Amino acid sequence: MDTVFKSLKEHVYDYIAREMSEGTLKPNDKINEAKVCDILKISRTPVREALIQLASEGIINMVPRKGFYINEVTLEDAVNLYLLIGNLDGLAARLSCPLLTKDDYAEMQYYIDSMDLAINSNKFDAYVQQQRIFHEIYINKCDNSILIDTVSKLESKFISRNYSDTDTDIDLIKTNLIETNDEHRKILALLKENKALEAEQYISKVHWATNHAHYDSLTNR
Repeated sequence: MDTVFKSLKEHVYDYIAREMSEGTLKPNDKINEAKVCDILKISRTPVREALIQLASEGIINMVPRKGFYINEVTLEDAVNLYLLIGNLDGLAARLSCPLLTKDDYAEMQYYIDSMDLAINSNKFDAYVQQQRIFHEIYINKCDNSILIDTVSKLESKFISRNYSDTDTDIDLIKTNLIETNDEHRKILALLKENKALEAEQYISKVHWATNHAHYDSLTNR
C-alpha cells in the first residue's frame, strides 16, 4: 500500500478537527494560533492556511482583527443540513448501487459490526468515525466527484459531534445509536438486493430524518 504523506496544513486541519470532536475546542471558543504552532512545532503559515480552509467550509468563523472562533450548529442549521445531506446521500446510494462489489458489501458489514462493538463499549467517538467510513464506501463509488465533495463538505459541519460530551443519559445514547446502526443494516440489505430507488428513499426519509437533527445541534448539548 502506498504511503500517503500529509502536508503541514493537513496536519493542522486534522489536529483542530480532532480537538473539536473530542470536545477540547467547543462552540464559540477562540482558536489560539500561537498555541497550535507551539504544540505542532510548525510555523504560523500552515496554521493560518488550515484555519482559512476551515473557515471556508463553515466549520469555524473568522472575525476581522479578532481571530478564528469555533462555529456552533444551531437546531435550525442541523435540520437544514439533514435535509440536504439526506437527499444527496440517498442520490449517491442510488448511483453507486449497480457499481458496488462483494468486497464493498463485506467492508460495509465490517463497519456495521465495528459500530456494534463501539456502542457496546461506550466508545462513541469510534462509532462516529466508523459510521462516516461506512457511508463513504458507497458514496465514493457513485462516480460523481462533485456529489462526493459536496456531501463531504456538508458532513464536515458536524465535525464537533461528540456523544461523550453531552448531558444525555448514556443508555439513551446507546439506544439511539443501536437504532441508527440497524438502519445501516437496512441500507446495506437494500444495496445488496440492488434496490437503488428504495435505498435512496430510505436514506433520505428515514436515516436522515430531520426529526433526529437535534442530536447534532451543538446548542442542545
